[in-house]
Amino acid sequence: MAMLGSVATAAAADYPAQPITLVVPYSAGGGADNAARIIAQGLGEVSGQSIVIENKGGASGSIGAAFVARAAPDGYTVLYDASAFSINAATRKLPYDFKKDFIPVSQAVSVPNIMVVAANSPFQTVQDFINAAKQHPGKHTFASYGPGSLAQMAGELLKKDASLDLVHIPYKGGAPALVDVMSGQVDVYFANAASSLNYIAGKKLRALAVTSDKRMAELPDVPTMAESGIKGFNVVEWNGFFLPAGTPEAVVNRLQTLVQTTLARPDVKEKLAKLGLTPVGSTSAEFASFVDSEEKRWAEVAKANNITVN
Repeated sequence: MAMLGSVATAAAADYPAQPITLVVPYSAGGGADNAARIIAQGLGEVSGQSIVIENKGGASGSIGAAFVARAAPDGYTVLYDASAFSINAATRKLPYDFKKDFIPVSQAVSVPNIMVVAANSPFQTVQDFINAAKQHPGKHTFASYGPGSLAQMAGELLKKDASLDLVHIPYKGGAPALVDVMSGQVDVYFANAASSLNYIAGKKLRALAVTSDKRMAELPDVPTMAESGIKGFNVVEWNGFFLPAGTPEAVVNRLQTLVQTTLARPDVKEKLAKLGLTPVGSTSAEFASFVDSEEKRWAEVAKANNITVN
């Protein structure tokens, strides 16, 4: 046992001694993939090793996550997942245990969603929409980029908190959802900031509120959901790093430090800011607590609104 411990410690001291595979469980070109590529470039420079991104999309990220759960726990296969990681645990039957099969390393970034409507929508505020929805139960709609997505869960949370009867319209991605919101086919959408800021600036969408607890620097005149009367409504998209369970603690700590160092670099901050992303760089313990709280929160929403995803 002592010999095995010394070998693990020695390996951790040299980590990383070879290229790292960063599994992004979503398609190339999406929000998580774009952020991962920015961070991976900086991480490669900080660590002195190549960071090879491997996209393994499908089932809202759970296929790629399952792949990493089965990988050797040596620090060379890393999961870069998003909010769907905790939502999946609350809404799906998974081939892994999100607590037992992974070690959260560090939250990388966060970004609020934005409650948007068409530029010519009659809704000027969140309360305008809530009042109309209360007057006509079951008539108003909200879009999402797929069942179990953060966009759906934000809409479900609004239904729960404001006691509304809304119809969920799922799409196969954010782009078609935005198109139908802009055309007025769907009433509202909790859009990712990175995908919607340009449309808001171009007057093709109207922003009613942001879902963070503070206003966005990019939209200083747009209130938060809490300021709009929905107290405690704080929904942020997040990305973070995970390792397979059993990875030596020293390797976890080393990767955590490398991620934190990377996210503190001015060039990385600047590139992330262009996507509306805020770097976080939490500790492993902080990130584990955060992921657990997110799962519990979405499990409550899923139960209250009878949400399951096949």
